[in-house]
Amino acid sequence: MRIVVALGGNALLRRGEPMTADNQRTNIRIATEQIAKIHPGNELVIAHGNGPQVGLLSLQAAAYTSVSPYPLDVLGAETEGMIGYIIEQELGNLLDVEVPLATLLTQVEVDANDPAFKNPTKPIGPVYSKAEAEKLAAEKGWAIAPDGDKYRRVVASPRPKRIFEIRPIKWLLEKSAIVICAGGGGIPTMYGDDGKLRGIEAVIDKDLCSSLLATQLDADLLVIATDVNAAFIDFGKPTQKAIGQAHPDEMENLGFAAGSMGPKVQAACEFARQTGKTAVIGSLSDIEAIVQGSAGTRISTATPGITYL
Repeated sequence: MRIVVALGGNALLRRGEPMTADNQRTNIRIATEQIAKIHPGNELVIAHGNGPQVGLLSLQAAAYTSVSPYPLDVLGAETEGMIGYIIEQELGNLLDVEVPLATLLTQVEVDANDPAFKNPTKPIGPVYSKAEAEKLAAEKGWAIAPDGDKYRRVVASPRPKRIFEIRPIKWLLEKSAIVICAGGGGIPTMYGDDGKLRGIEAVIDKDLCSSLLATQLDADLLVIATDVNAAFIDFGKPTQKAIGQAHPDEMENLGFAAGSMGPKVQAACEFARQTGKTAVIGSLSDIEAIVQGSAGTRISTATPGITYL
């Protein structure tokens, strides 16, 4: 099978952990131990989040005032390289030395007319007092929004339209390489009025980009690995129930929160509808069982209705 595995933020940093290089490597090692188990007989593509890493670079840039902070597209490229390096090394230490691995910086096109640009919602970078945030917004043209009792910069989160490196990804797969790409939803780019491609200040949702990636690669399975073992209704309440299998129509009717499970469900439903294949939402530690068909929430158009675990 050709499998796209989308690693959530917990693959890189667990909630509440200091964002040290050692902690990130330890967590990536847990992910790669699972991925190594599904390598035999399968073609693998690995996507990942990068939110905490971009946030850290933003904080570091804010502490160095001699130059202007680097734009988000550049920070995205930096984190793709850093995270890809660690995944390559940890996974390579678990597999035969002859297995090729490649990290590919991935540019993703978005539409300049995407409505997300009129309503920035994605928080990035450090927190500020209201006065600091308003001053920076006036100086830099930022959009800001409350974050608890503080404020943060917010940017647009447009939909991914095209993955420019899709052909090189396919070529690498044809040579039996494991490909790490589309980190953090890819590097956001668009064409200007002059017809030239350029980076933009935006953040593409990593799950939606992983769904597009899996669709364009004609993947047999999309695995969205996160920190829970399934998608739940009434999550965190005494009435919570884990979903075992569902048709996309049933999943979308449940109204998952936009800030947590919502994008994962949307990405899984889009992949299932567009390809007729299966997408699974489940735990990072269950990747082997997910591929075997015995874990996670499986979303497919093949079976109507919804069942609970």
